[in-house]
Amino acid sequence: MDAVSTLDIVKAERVVVKIGSVLLVDETTGALHRPWLDAVCDDVATMRARGQDVVIVTSGAIAIGRGPLKLTSQSLRLEEKQAAAATGQVRLTQAYQESLARHDLTVAQVLMTVDDTEDRRRFLNARTTLDTLLRLGAVPVINENDTVATTEIRFGDNDRLAARVAAMIGADVCVLLSDVDGLYTADPTDNPDAIHIPEIKIVDDSVRSMAAAAKPGHGTGGMVTKLMAADICMSAGCHMAIARGTVNNPLSALENGARCTWFISAAEPRVARKTWIAGTLNPTGTVVIDGGAANALAEGKSLLPAGVADVKGNFERGDAIAISDNAGRILGKGLSAFSADDVRRIKGLRSDALEGVLGYQGRSEVVHRDDLVLDA
Repeated sequence: MDAVSTLDIVKAERVVVKIGSVLLVDETTGALHRPWLDAVCDDVATMRARGQDVVIVTSGAIAIGRGPLKLTSQSLRLEEKQAAAATGQVRLTQAYQESLARHDLTVAQVLMTVDDTEDRRRFLNARTTLDTLLRLGAVPVINENDTVATTEIRFGDNDRLAARVAAMIGADVCVLLSDVDGLYTADPTDNPDAIHIPEIKIVDDSVRSMAAAAKPGHGTGGMVTKLMAADICMSAGCHMAIARGTVNNPLSALENGARCTWFISAAEPRVARKTWIAGTLNPTGTVVIDGGAANALAEGKSLLPAGVADVKGNFERGDAIAISDNAGRILGKGLSAFSADDVRRIKGLRSDALEGVLGYQGRSEVVHRDDLVLDA
């Protein structure tokens, strides 16, 4: 996208919106703020109507689930948080489904863990699922899978989960809806002289020193976690905004110039992803391709099984692999959609023949062009 402006959210092809517990749930009663949620979903429907992909990362399952289980203590044990999450998640997803159904939009519930965003194979599975849901017109509603957490209940917040999801799907913009309208030089609730920061291009120590920790309540994030999320987004080529969510229709307000803090990435999502593949992943095997496939890759196409002549080494789905020609010259590197054993079984075959050989309908590409980096 172009330089950030109040219209960037309109220009974005993919937007991730993070909604926190404080915005969704009454801290005293545990009741859902349904009129507010309906207004947010109205905004989402407007974005979908103009062709934008929207993914919602939501908190609130534990906060909503406390009431039905009569968990009144502010300090819950891990197993109580998991029980509350299991109870609240049903109610939370139903609320999103009912609200978006008013616009004939389908909700898809996706529960994720830290491992889903860090393990390459699970990362690919999750990304493929989200891409498919978006292609089919659904609105994925994502929450951390609190019920199965065995160490700390979550990332510690959903700010970083939203950022990881934004990086995973190549989002252009990630919006963190908050109870404040951005980053200040100090906590504005404690310091009336705090100055609002409208735009940040680098998250360095001077910026981090402005952050304040989370205050007591249902929310587990704070400005510290939002700056961590900004780091993740900016590294992935995604712009991020911290915007006030306490008003109705907060996304429309952002589009219309509401005050916020933009964190501006210097790279585009696809460029940032390819830089990550090229610079940080070591190949665990090699596929040798024929001349036709080499020409196709040079034209920006994906690597299909039909172009694979040989497979060297052992690798699993999601691993980085080198791609070479018959003379042994390395042409590039990418993430394999299949294990080495499966590539050996399907090499040289047309994509429509894969299911008959593998016994399942997998990806049609060995390496998708978005997961491919060619040597200069």
